[in-house]
Amino acid sequence: MSLRPAMSLRGDVCVVTGACGFLGKRLVRLLLEEEKMAEIRLLDKQIQLQYLQSLEDCKGETKLRAFEGDMRDGDFLIKCCRGASIVFHIASIIDIKDSVEYSEIFGVNVKGTQLLLEACIRENVPSFIYTSTIEVMGPNSKGEPIINGSEDTVYEITLGINYSKTKREAEEKTLKADGEVLQNGGQLATCALRPAYIYGEGCRFLLGHMADGIKNRNVLLRMSLPEALVKPVYVGNVAAAHLQASRSLKDPQKRSAVGGKFYFVSDDTPPVSYSDFNHAVMSPLGFSIQEKPMLPLTLFYLLTFLMETVAWILRPFIRIVPPLNRQLLVMLNTPFSFSYEKAKRDLGYVPKYSWEEARKCTTEWLASQLPAERERILSK
Repeated sequence: MSLRPAMSLRGDVCVVTGACGFLGKRLVRLLLEEEKMAEIRLLDKQIQLQYLQSLEDCKGETKLRAFEGDMRDGDFLIKCCRGASIVFHIASIIDIKDSVEYSEIFGVNVKGTQLLLEACIRENVPSFIYTSTIEVMGPNSKGEPIINGSEDTVYEITLGINYSKTKREAEEKTLKADGEVLQNGGQLATCALRPAYIYGEGCRFLLGHMADGIKNRNVLLRMSLPEALVKPVYVGNVAAAHLQASRSLKDPQKRSAVGGKFYFVSDDTPPVSYSDFNHAVMSPLGFSIQEKPMLPLTLFYLLTFLMETVAWILRPFIRIVPPLNRQLLVMLNTPFSFSYEKAKRDLGYVPKYSWEEARKCTTEWLASQLPAERERILSK
């Protein structure tokens, strides 16, 4: 790994799409804390004044500008990109239950990405970082495992839900755009980051699991087998990987090597099943966990197939979204993890937070949310 000082983003103008989301907020704060950028443009559907005010303590001389609009609006995206030098494209519809109409999720995740790339080319934005996901890789419908895989791992990819399919298509468009000629004759450099399941303060999935535990008398539901090991990644470390990617694309000595590549992003969170991870961050709050799933896995799979079939039959008349689908069940019960060695080697990425720090911050945040969650659920 290079020992040269990291390239600085001092004086740059960047756009962060999805800036008010779980990861977006963390990245914006990190950029303000570690760089002296000229301007950060926050792009989202709605941007609360309270959020902007919460950044006053760390913004220094960096100008913050709010851009409220839709990822499917090409003119809006052109306006956002005018004069910018870096785009962090985080915004997407995350839908693991296939509850969103395909036209909407395609429009935001795929068409929105294409329009944003076109805006970058038109407005001479030289660097583009796309937030992808390990779900563009799988697991496949056979539940074939990957343990500590790499970017070179060969795998039969079969994606079962629209979220994974649209994220993969958007990633492909992003990487294909690397080297495109900008209006001023320069070249666009792109890369994609594939984080594992992201956890930390603000994670709505953890809140959902905690709510299920409250409803179940403080016993967390087991939806994954203990041996189905994955490697969740802390949100602060994913933000750090984005910062390192942007520095690498700006560095003339790294730009061509990183451009057009994708990188898996993980950290030093120990391998654990999804259900046991929930227990790891919630056990200090008094939650236990079921010893085994409510039904054998084969029976669960059959049940999800029947629910999907009924939903498909009724779709012309009424839209029903099953609480669980086969792809989600396979994902929860397949060992699936990746190394961050290539991101370390090429981008200079190293986790900013240890597992102990990440777990402590996550548990403390969950503890702060617990009283209101209990009151909301138990008062019904």
